[in-house]
Amino acid sequence: MDTPPFSELGLPASLLAAIETLGYERPSPIQAMSIPTALAGRDIVGLSETGSGKTAAFVLPALTLLDVSALYPQVLILCPTRELAVQVCEEVHRLGAQLTGLHATPVYGGAPMDRQLRALRSGAQLVVGTPGRLLDHLRRGSLDASRIKLTILDEADRMLDMGFRDEMDELLAALPVDRQTLFFSATMNPGVSRLIQRFGKSPEIIEVQQKSRTVSTVDQSYFEVRQRSKVEVLSRILDMSPPRLALIFCNTKRSVDECTEDLVNRGYAADRLHGDMTQQMRERVLKRFREGAVELLVATDVAARGLDIDEIDIVFNYDLPTDPEDYVHRIGRTGRAGRSGRAVSFVYGREIYRIQSIERYTRSVIRRERIPSQEQVEGRRADLIFDSLKERLEAGKFDAYQDNIDRLLEQGHTPTDIAGALVTLLREASGREGSAIEEDREPERRDPRDLKGSKATNTKHTRAQRESGPKPRPEGDGLRRNAPAGEHGMARMFLSLGKTHGVMAKEIVGMLYREAGLPDGCLGRITLFPKHSLVEVPEDFVHQVIERTRSARLRGRAFRIDRDRGPLDRA
Repeated sequence: MDTPPFSELGLPASLLAAIETLGYERPSPIQAMSIPTALAGRDIVGLSETGSGKTAAFVLPALTLLDVSALYPQVLILCPTRELAVQVCEEVHRLGAQLTGLHATPVYGGAPMDRQLRALRSGAQLVVGTPGRLLDHLRRGSLDASRIKLTILDEADRMLDMGFRDEMDELLAALPVDRQTLFFSATMNPGVSRLIQRFGKSPEIIEVQQKSRTVSTVDQSYFEVRQRSKVEVLSRILDMSPPRLALIFCNTKRSVDECTEDLVNRGYAADRLHGDMTQQMRERVLKRFREGAVELLVATDVAARGLDIDEIDIVFNYDLPTDPEDYVHRIGRTGRAGRSGRAVSFVYGREIYRIQSIERYTRSVIRRERIPSQEQVEGRRADLIFDSLKERLEAGKFDAYQDNIDRLLEQGHTPTDIAGALVTLLREASGREGSAIEEDREPERRDPRDLKGSKATNTKHTRAQRESGPKPRPEGDGLRRNAPAGEHGMARMFLSLGKTHGVMAKEIVGMLYREAGLPDGCLGRITLFPKHSLVEVPEDFVHQVIERTRSARLRGRAFRIDRDRGPLDRA
């Protein structure tokens, strides 16, 4: 559905400036429908899937309502997990970047209470938190809820599923009666209906119609890759299986420009398509893309609307879309007219949870793939050159070049030398200048979706367990990895940093896998002491760890690591 620009939704200039800086062109359907209603002061029930762009749909009205000169809580946002609370608070700061004096803070269980107390005392105007921890602050008086003007429930159905009903009831009942309330939920189940009836004031129900959720002819996969490594990984995938036509989607115009320039600099036939281009420029680029003069088209969602080309072999989500519906729309550009297609997405960090949301929305599995190594890419290039030469040799017709070949033979060059030189020229002509990336040094990580218990939905769990959402393994003194402590073949190593330096066990694990290149899952027990740590590593890798970590740093500090020889050595 076509939506009006952000400038027509009634938002102030400071927020429009931030939106422009972030490169967003048009609001998503849930944003276009929710923002004007929320700005009018009405309660809302927004029914939309996770990742539909709903965060901005409630953050933008909340920021409009804030009085940044007043240092007390005015907006309260409830989230089911600490991970989501942090994510929403980050979006608040991004969209409110132009608001001088904005103070927003996340509060959630499992984190130090004193830091949250300081943030609340210093005058946080917008508080994002999990129900349990918010209720804790309310009971102890550290959260002044008497002047809350707007309350937002993000993923209300999930909070109820996780057993937060009593906390939500007590919290909402303690807030001012005349506040505005926005309910956002993926489903309208009985629990959500009860909340709305009790705490809502004749809210307007806003539901975005969902389009087709499946594209059966498209092979879907994703790669875990950092932002700075994306162009290199994209190049490797293109070189491993060169497409006739490829469409690369970015979320912002800035990202489109940067990606296109990087691809052109690497020798690819690439061009861009985004909202700043005139219609004449747009038509010229599309004509070249259809004709194959441009093999790679980098575009935003808005600019690519109406693009109807059946021969697109692969679609890249260079930036993962925030709306699962946009994901379906993007990958539907390939696999048309009975052809098979491929869709590849780049994700990193918390974006893995957006992949999970997309999987739930599309009811399909998105396969995780390993990044091709430079050696694999070079091997594939050699195979392609061999296949091309074989095809030419079988076709014959070299009469036009026979004189040149005879001249080279007369000068004393052997047929083998001539063939070798020609193959070298072919490789240089077709090769791209690759580069090493951090992902090359990292061990293969498990797909977080394969870990049992990654979703806290059991209502019998403790509040801290529920608020934490998907959690890593426990950390601290005596952290155990796959290998048992004292197991045969393990060596204990001394590391000269400990608790007083702020070091955590998981940081030691990450550093050793990253810097020393250890096999995944090989570490044993890690024990933290005030001024040092003890780490168990396989005996066969002791020398490798010592050599490869000489110039490494942990928490910005240099350190010493060696075999542990007892208290005298540690001193």
